[in-house]
Amino acid sequence: MAIRAIRNQKDFLSGLMFIAFGAAFIFIAQDYSFGTPRRMGPAFFPLVLASILVLIGLVVAVRGLLVEEEAPRGFTWRGLLLVIASTVLFGALVRGAGLVVALPLLVCVSALASHMFKWKITAILAVGLTAFCIAVFVYALGLPMPVIGPWLGR
Repeated sequence: MAIRAIRNQKDFLSGLMFIAFGAAFIFIAQDYSFGTPRRMGPAFFPLVLASILVLIGLVVAVRGLLVEEEAPRGFTWRGLLLVIASTVLFGALVRGAGLVVALPLLVCVSALASHMFKWKITAILAVGLTAFCIAVFVYALGLPMPVIGPWLGR
C-alpha cells in the first residue's frame, strides 16, 4: 500500500539518491574544520553543497509523492548532437575569441536542441549568462579567461 502513495517512482527514487549522497558527504566532512564564511575551513564548501543536495533531494522526493509520472518523450539524436557540438564549439573558441563570443554561441547552439526554442528568450539568456560568467569567473574569482580573445584584436 505504501508503493501506491508514490506517484512518480523515478522522482521519488532520485530524491532518495540525492539525500543519500548528500548525507554521506555530510558524514564524511564532519571531522573537518568548518570555519566561517569569511575564513572557510576545509569542510565549509562540501557541507554547504551537501546540504543543498539534501534539500534538492527532499524536494524531488516529495514531488515524486505528489505529481503523477509523465510519459517519457522520444529521444532525438539532433538534440544530443547539438548539445555536444555547442560544448566542443565553446572549448574551441574560448581562448581565441574570448567569452563574449564563446558563451553566447554555446547558449544559442545548445538551445536549438529544445523543441521550445525561441530566439528572443535565447538571446536574453545568452547575454545574461555571459555577463554573469564574466563578472563571477573573470572579475570576482580572477580566473585567467579572456573576455575578448586575441582573434578579435586583444
